[in-house]
Amino acid sequence: MSNTTVANVLEMPLEEPVLVFTIAMAIFLAGPLIVKRLGQPGIVGIVVFGALVGPDALEIVDHSDAIVLLGEVGLIYLLFTVGLELDLRGFKEAPENAALFGLTSFFFPFTVGTAVMYSVFGFDIWASLLISAVFASHTLLAYPIVNRLGVTKNRAVTAVFGGILFTDTLALVVLAIVTGATEGELTVWLIAQVLLALVVLFGSVWLVLPRGSRWFFQNFSEESYFEFLFVMVAIFAAASLAEVLQLDPILGAFVAGIAVNQLIPEGGTLMNRIEFVGNAFFIPFFLLHVGMLVNPAVILDGPTTLLIAATIIGIMLLTKGGAAWIVSQVQGYTANERAVIFGLSTGQAAAALAITLVGYDAGLFGDSVLNAVVLMLLVTALVSPWITERAATRLALEREVGDGEDDTGDPNILLPLSHNAELQQRLLELAFVIKGNGGAEPVNVITVVQPDGEAETERRVTGVQADLDDLAAAGSAAEVPIQTETRINHNVASGIVQGSIEVQADQIIMGWDATQSFRHRIFGSIIDQVLERTKLPVLVSRLGHPVNTTRRIFVVVPIGADHHEGFYEAVHLVKRITSGLGAELNVVVVEGSSHQFEQLFDLVEEDVPAEFESIDDWGRLLPMLESRTDEDDLIAAISPRRGDVGWHSELEDLPAKLAELPPESFITIHPRQDEPDYDRQYLRLK
Repeated sequence: MSNTTVANVLEMPLEEPVLVFTIAMAIFLAGPLIVKRLGQPGIVGIVVFGALVGPDALEIVDHSDAIVLLGEVGLIYLLFTVGLELDLRGFKEAPENAALFGLTSFFFPFTVGTAVMYSVFGFDIWASLLISAVFASHTLLAYPIVNRLGVTKNRAVTAVFGGILFTDTLALVVLAIVTGATEGELTVWLIAQVLLALVVLFGSVWLVLPRGSRWFFQNFSEESYFEFLFVMVAIFAAASLAEVLQLDPILGAFVAGIAVNQLIPEGGTLMNRIEFVGNAFFIPFFLLHVGMLVNPAVILDGPTTLLIAATIIGIMLLTKGGAAWIVSQVQGYTANERAVIFGLSTGQAAAALAITLVGYDAGLFGDSVLNAVVLMLLVTALVSPWITERAATRLALEREVGDGEDDTGDPNILLPLSHNAELQQRLLELAFVIKGNGGAEPVNVITVVQPDGEAETERRVTGVQADLDDLAAAGSAAEVPIQTETRINHNVASGIVQGSIEVQADQIIMGWDATQSFRHRIFGSIIDQVLERTKLPVLVSRLGHPVNTTRRIFVVVPIGADHHEGFYEAVHLVKRITSGLGAELNVVVVEGSSHQFEQLFDLVEEDVPAEFESIDDWGRLLPMLESRTDEDDLIAAISPRRGDVGWHSELEDLPAKLAELPPESFITIHPRQDEPDYDRQYLRLK
């Protein structure tokens, strides 16, 4: 390479794509590591380094079209993950919480800001409205922090996530009205157009995307990277639709996240891939883009810029804090919850700058306001993560101490698979759902090979081990520890039970392929022998569809099962699966009181709403299930072992009959035996 070529490559600001990309990756790596040692949240490092290397500071890297594009993509991806992580069950149960926070968090800053901008600084009414809309909305800059600390399901955090529907939608409505007014087009029809666009966006995405996603996952689930690519198409198709409707694309991405929320369970391979790609690539580019928008020189621009910036920042912090306090008083939030929602709602980013640029281009205000908003971005990029990190950490510790889930949150699962087992990947996904998000205990996948001559046995062991290695790779993709083992034993059931003892398993998940009658396949065969030889809870499952596409779970509870020593653990398993899948729970009590079992279910940890009903005769069970269920449902039966309390002779033939129903998917849960005090840990602490 000639000296001239080298000089061109190293000319500042750098334009060589590979070199620019290398610097970006180095910032993503080093920025968080450095600022964490200084006690600051990692995402602050990317923003600060972006400002330093950007065109308004050291001028090392130009704020090129490529970085702008990736930054916008990162913001869209971020809002999608927010919608995906939204506790949709909690939101559905109490949408008024999100509405209360969103409306309070928008209108309080918006009203105060408009009054100050109009009366103190002398801006006209349209400029005042637009400036106030900028900081009345919020961008979840600190979302990666609450996600990492595992508090995204907290009631207050859910309210903030849902509240963004209201704050950002209202801000965009104000933007559309103000721009229409300045162009002399403010009419009732303009307002109607904005509202109609919102209806079309929400209706189209919510009607089309869940159905399309469910169909795709059911038919192409064997290639997980195709699932990820499908999700990417869905994100940007929804964002593009919003843009076509003249709405902000981030709103479309957020709605898309909500639409597929219940189809991508926590702890699964697809969810892990989505989070990994976002946290490692797209979201850091968004933060780098925000950093490069910051111009440190605005401090030297004169007193007007500093005065407007100080006013905007002061109003935003005071009114957002006031909104958080008002909502906390009404909702009874703790001090840590109040601090978290304050920290999350103070984040501002490129969306705020985009609204400001529209007003700037329309001549509503000048350079001083533009620079003041940029300075606000810098301050909030530091303040929002700093407050959220500290409050969310305390909230996470508060949850861990108070929930009483230390022993129940990370089960040690044994998953025995035959070499010819049907749909092994679906059984593994079921295990991931039961484990939930995170945890150190492994899923122990075991295959027992019966000896059949030295050469044949060696060949079969080699084939089995290759299959197990593929499953272990799936576990690595989901960041779930998997231990695989191939055993040689003349008695398969003995090998399974011995394996459960050696790994100290909490439960066993077994699959049934339904190719033979249940009586001949299980009773008197391998599964029946396992049930006889172990006291552990055993889940026998036949999954006719990918578990993540489950819409509803119907649980069959026989009268007397509540007196079984493993009943509460079985209920906890049902609730855990339901919560992990985001499904609806329907409990059918056979020959018992639905009200009684509703009270018993409520005693068990995991807040999962359920509908309860009772039938007075076993003969009515199958017709009722056949008429009520469809192919996307899952039937679960709490089925005590033969002779146990709560066992009924009808349970013996029930699985074979369930296999003929429309769902073709069921789980029979055989509760733990002979440990009457064990399942007290699943009860709520009073």
